[in-house]
Amino acid sequence: MPIPVELPPTFTRALDDAPLIGAWICSGSQVAAEIVASAGFDWLLIDGEHSPYSLETIAELLRATDAYGPTRMVRVPVNDTALIKQYLDVGAQNLMVPMVDTVAEAEKAVAAMYYPPHGVRGVGSALARSSRWNGVEGYLQKAAETVSLTVQIESFTAVENAAEIAAVDGVDQVFVGPSDLAASMGLLGQQTHPDVLDAVQRTFDAVRAADKPVGVNAFNLEQAQRYLDAGASFALVGADVQLLSGAARTLADKFSKKG
Repeated sequence: MPIPVELPPTFTRALDDAPLIGAWICSGSQVAAEIVASAGFDWLLIDGEHSPYSLETIAELLRATDAYGPTRMVRVPVNDTALIKQYLDVGAQNLMVPMVDTVAEAEKAVAAMYYPPHGVRGVGSALARSSRWNGVEGYLQKAAETVSLTVQIESFTAVENAAEIAAVDGVDQVFVGPSDLAASMGLLGQQTHPDVLDAVQRTFDAVRAADKPVGVNAFNLEQAQRYLDAGASFALVGADVQLLSGAARTLADKFSKKG
């Protein structure tokens, strides 16, 4: 007899134990992904926006990290209905959509997540890893319960619209990206500039007023803690490539003959 298959809880469900601390998976290496997955983080972001990932890579990274416990979120490169369908079909349950500036863009992302009549997701689950090739009993009827959507606030325009974006039904979480936000404010590379910090806090306040969880990216660990103290329910505090490069350079420098 076929083995019954149950999908993991969504990121939204995992937030019952907030705050959640996570790390990026950017290298594309299954080995690096397994190492980070086994390190004890609460969640991982498999990044399809700034990393050289095909759909096959996304599926491989999901498989490589299946056994280790952290909830996996996958960031799509762009708010595209067809691409979101493909990411869902390869088994990404929790999607992050970047550069959401308006309510209309948030609504487009939500529609792509769900089958009709509530959305426009194409029906191909019998052929896909999302349903474990029909191994998940009644997948189509309960698919909406197996996915979650996080949208990113990454521009000053999005900060101005944060309350309305967070209020969109189907937006489960909001994630703030201080790097692109700073750039949009003419402060490239200045993620901790007072004006950027104020914009982040304004977004926190607006999203929490809509009764939605808000998260943030912060590799500066002191700033990450300040964001958590200010109400962030989830944060990213490092990346596989950053951890490797930092450790490698520190070790090499320790024994360097230069200088």
